[in-house]
Amino acid sequence: MNKFKKAMILLASSVLLASTAPATLKAEEDLKTYPETVQNEGEAIKGGTLKVALGGDSFAGVLNSLYYMTGPDYNLIRYMNPGLYGSDENSVIDESGFAKVDIDYDNKQVTITIPQDQKWDDGEPITIDDVMLPYYIVGHPDYTGPRYGENVELVEGMADYHAGKTEEISGLERVDDHTLTIHYTGLNPSVNIESSIILNYMEPSHLLKDVPVAELEDNEYVRQHPVGFGPFKFDSMVPGESVTYVANPYYYKGQPKIDKLVVQTVGSDKIVAEMKAGHFDIAALPTKAFDEYKDADNFDLLGSMSNIYSFIGFKMGTWDDEKNEVNYDPDRIVSNKAIRQAMAYALDFESISKEFYDGLRKPANSHIPPVYTDVYNPDQAGYHYDPEKAKEILDQAGFKDVDGDGLVEDPNGQPMTIHFAGLAGGDNAETLVQYYLQSWREIGLNVELVDGKLLEFNSYNERVESDDPAIDVFEGTWGLLADADQSFIYARNSIMNDYRWATDEHDAILDQIHSEETLDPEFRKQAYLDWQAYMIEEVPTIPTLYSYTLTAVNKRVSEYGVGNDYDIPWEKIELLADEPIVNE
Repeated sequence: MNKFKKAMILLASSVLLASTAPATLKAEEDLKTYPETVQNEGEAIKGGTLKVALGGDSFAGVLNSLYYMTGPDYNLIRYMNPGLYGSDENSVIDESGFAKVDIDYDNKQVTITIPQDQKWDDGEPITIDDVMLPYYIVGHPDYTGPRYGENVELVEGMADYHAGKTEEISGLERVDDHTLTIHYTGLNPSVNIESSIILNYMEPSHLLKDVPVAELEDNEYVRQHPVGFGPFKFDSMVPGESVTYVANPYYYKGQPKIDKLVVQTVGSDKIVAEMKAGHFDIAALPTKAFDEYKDADNFDLLGSMSNIYSFIGFKMGTWDDEKNEVNYDPDRIVSNKAIRQAMAYALDFESISKEFYDGLRKPANSHIPPVYTDVYNPDQAGYHYDPEKAKEILDQAGFKDVDGDGLVEDPNGQPMTIHFAGLAGGDNAETLVQYYLQSWREIGLNVELVDGKLLEFNSYNERVESDDPAIDVFEGTWGLLADADQSFIYARNSIMNDYRWATDEHDAILDQIHSEETLDPEFRKQAYLDWQAYMIEEVPTIPTLYSYTLTAVNKRVSEYGVGNDYDIPWEKIELLADEPIVNE
């Protein structure tokens, strides 16, 4: 399965706006006509440099699958660490990847087999120890990354290891240098879905095994000199700006024919012009500029449905490092459900889709995007524009305009201000954020920008992740895993639960989703329906828009694809000209 689509991605990407607005339905129909793959004919050059534009102003530079937190970093990682195993168009694990996975439901165990005589891109042998290492890192008490969660705890002995009670994980059985059997306390239907229960990572134990886990996130092999087994080998980096790779001679599918790959950040307001000018070969293009590039003749447009949804989130507590779980604070202003519901009803997502995104996004009615057809609830109402209902909710919760200035006071009659963290990037990001602020003001809520301005990408991420007390509300985008389960985002013991929200009722619903009872498809469907309804009622985040993706591929690239059933054949792709073709 195409690895573009699957990761725990906090994209927090630039907000893209448009002044024209074709009908939403028409835009969806147009998008579906775009192919998911392209092949170009011609005589190939030898080697060459493929140039990829990475949308945005910067990237964090955490180049390790166990620690990255943002979409740009994931996009950089995938060229050198594509994942341990493969999957089909439905995200079901198959034999298309590096490792073979055998699931034994009766005995609650999984056997992973890797091929012999394979090497990391530094020439060192790959062994089953490299498959085991991620479990020992992610489960370690000193682990500082976001990958530990309830699904990882299904491994026998993982809970004790994570608590510091043991030095070994009893459920990991090293059979030989190329075989690992993992024993679980229980399995649910998600076990055969990529990246849901079976970790899809492999890390170079010859470099990382002796590094203290507490120091690993800042280690040189995470930040400066990562080693991988994918089609390309890390060569150099200009922090926050670009990464250069060279072809990996040890790539298990065969050395790429392209000599070099350069990935460079490009602001969303410049990316269309850069593609037309022939400065790049591949780029995801902003929907706000659709009319500017729909007729370009130097690149092909590929379209695909997305597992991405945008959100507005509420900061309701902090992270407890000792307990490794959220510390929900019921006294924070946005911990009052009435505030969250009112802020949701105050926004007109239909108009946002049409006026700001050329209709190439559509209002979200659930925290699960429609691409998850087996569990998505198309009949759920979600939040629609109803400012009068928003005012009524606030009034009934005791938020009233005491002094007649048009803004409500808190239930104690005291003035209140809510602080919103907006993300800089894109030529009109400020416009959309100001629309949010004005809409909330119209229902009586005084919402102001943190620091009085939009925040730069890295600063935004650092402040949200560190629970900056100045932030009450923030915006972002989630790209989901192959499975619809979002416990990695919303479980109380997930560090990626940036909202620091948890309830006993939510814990119980997640337990249902993870139970063996979900082997019954009807039970599983109902569990997800219950989860969607509960999330809309409690609204720890407001799901705002579902996304479609448009990718431009320069006509000098021999073949490329973006669909869920397409694995990019890096060992076959060639360039048909010395430089990208220019639009005429």
